[in-house]
Amino acid sequence: MTATTTTARVFQLTGSCNNYPWGKKGRDSLAAQLCAKTDKSFQIKDDDFYSEMWFGDYPDFPAKKFDTGELLKDILEKNKETLLGKKVIQNLDGQLPYLPKILSIAKALPLQIHPNKELATKLHKKDPENFTDPNHKPEIAVALSKFEVFAGWKPLSHIVPLFQLSFLRQFVPAGTTDTWTDATLREITRSLLKAEEGTVQFIAQSLLKTPKEDLGPKNDYIPDLIPRLQDQYGPKDPGTLVALLCMNFMVLQPGDAIYIPADGIHAYLSGDIVECMARSNNVLNAGFCPPADRNSYDLFAETLTFEGHTAADMLLPSNKSEKSKEGHTVVYKPPMSEFDMLKADLGAGESDEIAPSDGPGVLIVTSGQGTMLAGGKTFDLKEGSIFFVAPDTTVVWKTDKGMQIHMAVV
Repeated sequence: MTATTTTARVFQLTGSCNNYPWGKKGRDSLAAQLCAKTDKSFQIKDDDFYSEMWFGDYPDFPAKKFDTGELLKDILEKNKETLLGKKVIQNLDGQLPYLPKILSIAKALPLQIHPNKELATKLHKKDPENFTDPNHKPEIAVALSKFEVFAGWKPLSHIVPLFQLSFLRQFVPAGTTDTWTDATLREITRSLLKAEEGTVQFIAQSLLKTPKEDLGPKNDYIPDLIPRLQDQYGPKDPGTLVALLCMNFMVLQPGDAIYIPADGIHAYLSGDIVECMARSNNVLNAGFCPPADRNSYDLFAETLTFEGHTAADMLLPSNKSEKSKEGHTVVYKPPMSEFDMLKADLGAGESDEIAPSDGPGVLIVTSGQGTMLAGGKTFDLKEGSIFFVAPDTTVVWKTDKGMQIHMAVV
């Protein structure tokens, strides 16, 4: 391979699709549709589930250079100074510090948390097969469609009345006063996860029989979701109780975003999203999955954190990006150093110029088509196009008919 190929500052990528059973089927999956648009070897099968398309340098489902098939990881390794830049080399482990994905969700993902750096380092050392890196995994999800999600804890004022119902009092720790603490919520979560299968079924049936007004005005959706979750994972899965009784249920619209901190409890339920996270694939699962796929309930409970107790705390606002010359691009800024997410919405005949970043960018065209001027070249963009952009590179996007782009930047 010639030096000019590997040191191009801007180049096209293909992603890799995976097949977790919570994904959408066949051509219903946006992840599969976008993957097929640039990877000519990828054939969508009508009966297969397609859950995620990854397009970072992580080894599980790696991105490759579009024209040569070379792994993005290998290209970055050979050209760190040019393609990653000083900031990433000195402060962010000298590798692409984030992992972007498209998710297409038909049913609930596992009820999960991602260990923080300290715990991830310990778990990686102890069990590298299941915890494949020592990094934390805070993440953001930007909705491309209606997006349903359980994320973070409800306000205690919404949880406490539920546990005054006679059939739920058994889960409240002995000696609990009227004033609950985060420790109370931790023990209740642990008890719900460890409940006997028959108890899980009894509680769900009791909730279905309880008049909505007795659940409280903020909990009236609970009976509507029980049959759906039981249909997905059976009546014995304890994730149903934890999610419905203790967690925020949120319905986001396209362009809305949430931030999940390391150790933040969550379970995505349905929709298509752009997801981006710190470069990690560590996860602890406790529900919405077969028992064999669940981690220790005690480890899960001890790892929980309790930042924020409202849905609003989880939402990540978008603001006009300072990098945008024409004002058609917004930025989502999670409280972490690894990345920001840009979203450009260009109408017919519009363009935008994006100022250079300190580190690498990876973009995907989520709808429409147009062109990109970057690194002295003009590139055709269409739905599903993925490009790597080196640090200190200005990009100009133009479209005749309209185009939407999501771009992770350092």
